[in-house]
Amino acid sequence: MSRVDVLVAGAGPTGLVLALWLARQGVGVRIVDKTAGPGTTSRAVVVHARTLELYRQLGLADEVVKAGTPNPGINLWVRGKRRAHIEFGDAGAGLTPYPFILVFPQDRHEKLLIEHLRDLGVEVERNTELLDFEQREDHVLVHLRGPGGLQSVEASWLAGCDGARSPVRHQLHADFEGGTYDQLFYVADVLAGGEQADGEIHLSLDDADFLALFSYTDDGQARLIGSIREDRVDPNRPLTFDDVSERAMRGLGLEVERVNWFSTYKVHHRLTGRFRHGRVFLLGDAAHIHSPAGGQGMNTGIGDAINLAWKLKAVVRGDAPDSLLDSYDAERTALARTLVETTDRVFTFVSAEGGFANFVRTRIAPLFVSAAYSVDAVREFMFRVVSQCMLNYHGSPLSAAGAGKVRGGDRLPWAAGAALDNFAPLGTIDWAVHVYGAPCDAMQAWCHGSGLHLRVCDFERAHEHAGLARDAAYLVRPDGYVAMAQADGRPEALQKYFREIGYTRFV
Repeated sequence: MSRVDVLVAGAGPTGLVLALWLARQGVGVRIVDKTAGPGTTSRAVVVHARTLELYRQLGLADEVVKAGTPNPGINLWVRGKRRAHIEFGDAGAGLTPYPFILVFPQDRHEKLLIEHLRDLGVEVERNTELLDFEQREDHVLVHLRGPGGLQSVEASWLAGCDGARSPVRHQLHADFEGGTYDQLFYVADVLAGGEQADGEIHLSLDDADFLALFSYTDDGQARLIGSIREDRVDPNRPLTFDDVSERAMRGLGLEVERVNWFSTYKVHHRLTGRFRHGRVFLLGDAAHIHSPAGGQGMNTGIGDAINLAWKLKAVVRGDAPDSLLDSYDAERTALARTLVETTDRVFTFVSAEGGFANFVRTRIAPLFVSAAYSVDAVREFMFRVVSQCMLNYHGSPLSAAGAGKVRGGDRLPWAAGAALDNFAPLGTIDWAVHVYGAPCDAMQAWCHGSGLHLRVCDFERAHEHAGLARDAAYLVRPDGYVAMAQADGRPEALQKYFREIGYTRFV
């Protein structure tokens, strides 16, 4: 009988990131997957700015950006004409070090994460299936079947990162409410030519046709996502790329030279009611699935993993009580519910059929987008939403008072142009106090005595523009969100905060 702190079921991006963050923090982890190897198709291709900010904590961001294709904008096409162009660079330049959408195919993404996990001494255990589990008072007894036969593992915690058909979720008898869209869609990895295979994202909104093009190499390799018209569907034979309507592709001037992979699918939107069940957690597609609108699904799963990882570390090491893990459920359930509802509305609009829907989508929407995006405040808001930089935990039990314009639960603003980059990694995944200006003597003494990292930046115009208050003390969580702030910069309120959530390490 082996024993481990955390057993991760599922080695997609969510499970790999969870295992990586746990291993980096010194938490004992095993990760199992029933497949023989990582995926070989691109699948999820979009990595958003907020994910890259979190990756920066482990020194991954630069490597991921170099391996992917930074995409500076989105183009909307109707009947062969570009009707709108959305440029990300200006909109996000003052908000994040990564003012773009990164196109990075999932197969390459997983390979990179696996290599970094291996560097920490953790191998993905392939051909290993989770059969069932039993929750006990102080552990979960997990039964596995792998290449060596049956084995049992005592895990302090079990993380179900095992996809939309999650065996972990099924054994919990957890709900998965939602629905399935009527339309049939396709996804294809292709070698593309033509003027629009230019490294940007292109969306064609032709009548009753939908096509999205994501280029991810300089030599024309790209992902296509589109709808298949009902008159092309024949229940007596499998669909092929030849069944895809060429009208939208002609409208983009796109030439498909080779199809490397093609698949059809139905789009679902579902959400489980609880992300925590005792010592078992649900993450990623096991907990929520979205429409592909905005490329939010994989990024949200990665956010789940990072949110849970630092909390598990605190509990495993005895720095915080078990109740800290309840905040994972509270924070990520609320956030996932909002994302599912938002992406559902967008996807329904984009894919709706009928004369009026076509008119609004092809005539009104491009004009509205162009006009709205010309307004600086709207352009910034749109980038914040798409990039996930706007996500917050305002209703969380871990969020308290703020200072300036920054509230507890907000993502710590990036202070663009500051002499000291306030997002620079600490070297460890840990809590920190940020002071923009001059910290008081009492704050310096408390941080030094408790081992709490104190980051001090000279107050600059960039900090004021970001909404940060001069000389205030901002308590920043290990995942880069502001837990609370004290306007006068003294430590007493921060000490009280740690006492109230039972986090004993700094009290």
